Amino acid sequence: MKAVILAAGEGKRLRPFTETMPKVMLPVANKPIIHHVVDALVKNGITEIIIVAGYKKESIMQHFKSYDKATITFAIQEKQLGTAHALLQAEKHIDDSFLVLPGDNVISESSLSKLIDQKNEYALIIKRFDKPSKYGMVSISKNTLQKIIEKPSIIEEDSFISTGIYKFPKTIFSEIKKITHKGEYQLTSMIQNILQNEIAITVVQANNWLDVVYPWDLLAVNDTKLRKTVSTTHGIIEKNVTIKGPVMIGENTQIHSGTYIIGPVIIGKNCEIGPHTCIYPSTTIGDNTVIRSFSEIKNSIIMNDAKIRSNSVLSHSVIGKGTIIDHGFSSLVGESKKHFEHECINLKDIGVMIAEDSIINSHVVTNPGVIIGRHCHIYSLKQIQHDITSETKVM
Repeated sequence: MKAVILAAGEGKRLRPFTETMPKVMLPVANKPIIHHVVDALVKNGITEIIIVAGYKKESIMQHFKSYDKATITFAIQEKQLGTAHALLQAEKHIDDSFLVLPGDNVISESSLSKLIDQKNEYALIIKRFDKPSKYGMVSISKNTLQKIIEKPSIIEEDSFISTGIYKFPKTIFSEIKKITHKGEYQLTSMIQNILQNEIAITVVQANNWLDVVYPWDLLAVNDTKLRKTVSTTHGIIEKNVTIKGPVMIGENTQIHSGTYIIGPVIIGKNCEIGPHTCIYPSTTIGDNTVIRSFSEIKNSIIMNDAKIRSNSVLSHSVIGKGTIIDHGFSSLVGESKKHFEHECINLKDIGVMIAEDSIINSHVVTNPGVIIGRHCHIYSLKQIQHDITSETKVM
């Protein structure tokens, strides 16, 4: 069986992190999200994978250039019209039943296994969810899909949503062409047509599925993936370093004396940590990253090539590639209210989101939920209370 991964979109709600890369390439547990999707397929014996790329496609193609666990073919969606249109680009590579997966979801291998084992040619993975209005609610009866309800006005207590992970026969492409000829380009529209034609779509419930829609969603996915961390050490550990729980340390990384690490934690290659630095659970530190003395990092993602200088405190935060944070930085953690289009989101226990290549000078404090764009420069002794757009100086 082959699989098609839809990875052409930008992910506008993940800005500013997606201003220079597609959302599927954002890292969790030191791998791009799409890499985890590919790994889940390979563990189920699926080694022929078609990736439909579009926005900033070069970064995806470069990442999988040397991937040797599967044969990966790329199909290009030049204009991001919708998910059905994206799937149509893979038609020439498909000759039998196949799977379709979004590239920005993380799904467990066991959930995919249940989908693959379905005898019906049409099948869908669903997930119990307490906020179906964000995705659309599915109506089911006897393990069969009845309809997809977009923006439901009445929310049931035991609601299920579509994960967008399907099993289809090759004939699905003729169904896609029917709706695209009418100017409709979403898979949900095609599914509604199929149901009206009385074609049965079997549903299976996901064991573990997470979606990345907003920057803070990266933290939840990161935490989930880190739970499978196995302790391995390829770096240099000085004396008087304390390591507890599962901690993975990459090649040529140096952990200086007095540093305290509690797993699950992943630290990449060529990093320098400490001395006297504390790294707490659910933290991922990318390659070539430096975290200096007396700093404290907790439940955060620090991407590649970042530098965090001494006496800094980061918690429940995401720090972009190449960002430099000077000494005495503090991210306050608490509640925040974010507005996206017509949606108001209440967040709890959230820190700061800083996009790539920003410079934060000494003794800066950020309020909970603040998002700082890429290539920003925040001067010393500032308290950032509101979001900062990319390429902005705060003096």
